[in-house]
Amino acid sequence: MNLVQDPWLPFKLKDGSEETLPVSAITSDDVLDFALPRADFQGAAYQFAIGLLQTVFAPKDKYQWLEYYENPPKQKELQEVFNSVTHAFNSDGEGPLFMQDFDGLDASKTTSISALLIEAPGENGIKNNTDHFVKRGLGSAMSKGMAMLALYTLQINAPSGGSGHRVGLRGGGPLTTLVLSQDEGASLWRKLWLNVVNRDYWRYENPDLNSPNVFPWLGETRTSEKKGSELYASDIHPIHMYWAMPRRIRLNRQESECVCEISGAVSAQTLSSYKTQNYGINYSGTWSHPLTPYKWNPKKPDEDHLSVKGQPGGITYKIWDSLALIDRDGGQQCATVVSHFYSVCELMSEEVSEIPRLWVFGYDMDNMKARGWYSVSLPIFSVAPDIQQELLVEVKSLQKLSSEALWHCRTQIKTAWFERPSDTKGDVSFIDLTFWQRTESMFFSAVQQLVNNAGNGDATLPPEQASSWLAALTSAVLELFDEFALAELGSERSMAKRIKARQHLAGWLYGGKEIKRFKKEHNIEQQKETA
Repeated sequence: MNLVQDPWLPFKLKDGSEETLPVSAITSDDVLDFALPRADFQGAAYQFAIGLLQTVFAPKDKYQWLEYYENPPKQKELQEVFNSVTHAFNSDGEGPLFMQDFDGLDASKTTSISALLIEAPGENGIKNNTDHFVKRGLGSAMSKGMAMLALYTLQINAPSGGSGHRVGLRGGGPLTTLVLSQDEGASLWRKLWLNVVNRDYWRYENPDLNSPNVFPWLGETRTSEKKGSELYASDIHPIHMYWAMPRRIRLNRQESECVCEISGAVSAQTLSSYKTQNYGINYSGTWSHPLTPYKWNPKKPDEDHLSVKGQPGGITYKIWDSLALIDRDGGQQCATVVSHFYSVCELMSEEVSEIPRLWVFGYDMDNMKARGWYSVSLPIFSVAPDIQQELLVEVKSLQKLSSEALWHCRTQIKTAWFERPSDTKGDVSFIDLTFWQRTESMFFSAVQQLVNNAGNGDATLPPEQASSWLAALTSAVLELFDEFALAELGSERSMAKRIKARQHLAGWLYGGKEIKRFKKEHNIEQQKETA
């Protein structure tokens, strides 16, 4: 099977049906989306198609980018371009195989194909019988298509995998951010093309499509048993980042027919095992993958830049600034595809330039263990680069005050609940999650006001708007406290304790030093208020 010629990806069509088609079908108006059975595979399919377009069909400048956005190429034209890399996208057969080690790894250990799935329990989990929630053997037989997606998903997200089993180029479990249309009926082409960067914006020489510096599986693996074998960004072509291959893996051929345990479809050719070897490519130093945001210590800019990763508690607006804006002085940058979107916004017609959304997804990893998978949709705004710094100051001010409000709310809820709240153990993250969800709309309404104000030359909140936002935040915090701490009457003694905790919370909301500072910064008239 060849991944750029043969039909292997399932697509969702306009009429609601699903059909397996070649990847060149992404240009069809009838194709709305991929239709993969797993969320991580869906994200991987997007990255595969975007990487392919960036590699062989990147527009020369923003004008050509706009031309193809509004007038997609015909499928035949796109297929002819994809044919230029057929040699690099064979899943089986003779010669180099997609995302698989150049060496046959004949003497290497054989592992169940299910181990390609990032959430699959490891050897210790199976040995110690601790795989309670993710059962062993899940996905023990896969069709070729699902096996290819499992392999690709692992290579682009690879977490630490034990001695010498290398982490992905972006680090284990990176967040991916894609710009997507708000219109659910938009073609898949438009969704993908919003994340292809024109060559004039992201300057690089045309890639040598026969080089392992682009497709690492085309040549002998750069192994990493010894020091000095690290691979740095300056060593390879930038397009390599889409095709990074930290793990040494070779799928075992199998011709038997059975039901694919991922898709549920009967497959004439299924795979149940693979061979693996440690000490593959050791990516090191600072990278800037086009689909991922990065952070670093602004006081030590020469230290490695680290990708933003999934964390317990999910993806909320408290990190929105690092996902959507650039602050090099503050040590953060959004993904290249996001900053590229800002650069082409001004060219897009009103009909096309409808405010898109930011799709953020990725694993929350604890070393080798997957704690969860996050996938959220957040707003982004058409923000000219020259006003982003001023906008960031205001956005971070709102985020900081929200975080302070949450801390005081959580503290007083625990005070209302427990006799010795500081000694109390237990997970109260549901308070945080509820807070971020309840206040999200008011935060983004304030950001929209900031963006509108920036269009008039001042990316700040005037007193009236700042006062309205603060009042909404105050109301949300008190409602949250009342819901968690005052929902039941309880005893007279406990009620007195809870009322006292609420008074402390209200005291901060109306007169805390952070509140006073916010009011002063936004020229909000200082008034005596009561809860």
